[in-house]
Amino acid sequence: MTRTDICDRQFEELFQNKRTPDKTDPEFMDILQKFIFGEISQIGSLDNKMRELITVVVLTTMQTLPQLKAHVKASLNVGVSPLEIREAIYNCAPFIGFPKTLNAISTMNEVFVESNISLPLEEARTTTEENRFEKGSKIQSPIYGTEIKDKYQALPKEIGEAIPRFLTELGFGDFYTRKGLSVKTRELLVLCVLTTLGQIGPLKAHVLGNIKVGNSLEVQYATLMQCLPYIGFPSVFAAINMMKEMDINE
Repeated sequence: MTRTDICDRQFEELFQNKRTPDKTDPEFMDILQKFIFGEISQIGSLDNKMRELITVVVLTTMQTLPQLKAHVKASLNVGVSPLEIREAIYNCAPFIGFPKTLNAISTMNEVFVESNISLPLEEARTTTEENRFEKGSKIQSPIYGTEIKDKYQALPKEIGEAIPRFLTELGFGDFYTRKGLSVKTRELLVLCVLTTLGQIGPLKAHVLGNIKVGNSLEVQYATLMQCLPYIGFPSVFAAINMMKEMDINE
């Protein structure tokens, strides 16, 4: 099969329409579609469900909402559940902030309504006010230890105590403990968020975190390749170069 054949097949699976020339910019859209769906889609061992979750998270981080709407729909078309899509977007909040996450949620919900999916979706919370720190710490500690607590302990006491507590309670307790996505998937999606943001420092920690939860370097590199058409070569090169410099032995 040529890349055009692969592109046509992928496009129809994702969007449930045959690919037709764009009315205003046919040449640009042809380049875009053949690269994303005819070439990038064939790199690595990721299936279409994971590729679409990655794309949803990248578009959420970038706040490119028209494209996000198209890929939320594509995610449903390839079998990603509404709960998985919602959790992938919710999981972005500690990294991109609540306002941007709310924008993405609104776009996601538009697609759900158009697809006759009843809202709100089922509740996915598994913690209480009393145990969110404990449950968050249970996930965080084996992956990241006390890295953040140690790093900020020299700050004024109230702030030095609040930063690591907030991360444990919010990032891990409120989000990583939720039903719908495994910790392994959440970590891989965070890799995408941080790469999109260009946050090389935190990205380094999450590369190691991904390995600890079972995401090999090959999977992480394939994930970065899926991000490439949406965020461009420089951001992906920066992440890959950092990973190479880490000299990781799996």
